[in-house]
Amino acid sequence: MKKEQDNNIATNRKARHDYHIFDTYEAGIELKGTEVKSLREKKGNLTDSFARVMSGQIFLFNLHISPYTFGNLNNHDPLRTRRLLLHKLEIAKLAGQTNQKGLALIPLKLYFKDGKVKVQLAVARGKTQYDKRETIRKDEARREMQRAARTRIKR
Repeated sequence: MKKEQDNNIATNRKARHDYHIFDTYEAGIELKGTEVKSLREKKGNLTDSFARVMSGQIFLFNLHISPYTFGNLNNHDPLRTRRLLLHKLEIAKLAGQTNQKGLALIPLKLYFKDGKVKVQLAVARGKTQYDKRETIRKDEARREMQRAARTRIKR
């Protein structure tokens, strides 16, 4: 029986706060050996990263993977552009969606699946300041209702 492992490497927690998420995709990512070793040590950061469709391929920008501690001179550049691996039809669909005004490709999560690094990619639209305040208001109201329900049950 296999042990339950925490396959999650990094999450972009700010993405759900800053964007309306419409659709998500799972993509592979093209990495070098030292990058994979560094990710096994959970040294990846998705903050401020984004993806773009360029010449029929999707590239991930600003994904920070710290250099591998036991690497040598051939260690990788932490902020290099990395290619995402998707089917052609998925790439065409994403290209069509991102051509619409205001839509962007945002990575939500970086994780291991069957020994391979995967990225959960979302088609998203940026929230305005009003939308962010409205979301916070709804969350606080939901928490308050849960608190009230818990205290009522305890009595």
